[in-house]
Amino acid sequence: MGASDDQYWNHNTAYHPWLLGIAAQRAGDVLDVGCGDGLLAQRLAPVSRTVTAIDPDPSSVQRADERLGALPGVQVRQSTFVAFDPGSQRFDLITFVASLHHMDTRAALVRARGMLNPGGTIAVVGLSANKTVRDWIWSAICLPAVRVGSWRNSEVPDIGVAVADPRESLDEIRRVAGDVLPGAVIRRALYYRYLLTCTLG
Repeated sequence: MGASDDQYWNHNTAYHPWLLGIAAQRAGDVLDVGCGDGLLAQRLAPVSRTVTAIDPDPSSVQRADERLGALPGVQVRQSTFVAFDPGSQRFDLITFVASLHHMDTRAALVRARGMLNPGGTIAVVGLSANKTVRDWIWSAICLPAVRVGSWRNSEVPDIGVAVADPRESLDEIRRVAGDVLPGAVIRRALYYRYLLTCTLG
């Protein structure tokens, strides 16, 4: 995965088209939190005014720099979300793809909310822990489709970025989001992911 034009499919990139559709509606300023090797930022650039991609891992940031090169309006910064200082900039879209569960969910969503422009959107492709019977049943139901999707798209599951197991169940995440982001919409999705969106008025 070292070349700047590498394209691949996995359970996270499967939802890039969903995020691109959200970004294209505003064509504004985007913050990609936990950018990894920069593939999403690369895809967001043509439909956004600016893209700021952050990641705490030095090797991921180096790979993102190589991928994104001199794309206009795109910058890559090595930083945790907690330490990230946007200055006076605010964003029209903030994305978390398999990164929110690496952080304190409540604190991260509160911080993201404070970085949005009016009418801005937070979009999460997230992982949750299976803790209830409903969680386990949903995972079992999804398994055949997940295997077919992975086979048909020649899944590349390991792209060499930091991974962590989720700690919170979807019910717990719903409760936190309900407190922090009134009006947030959360739904279960394939590939053991959930999708969260919230647009501020």
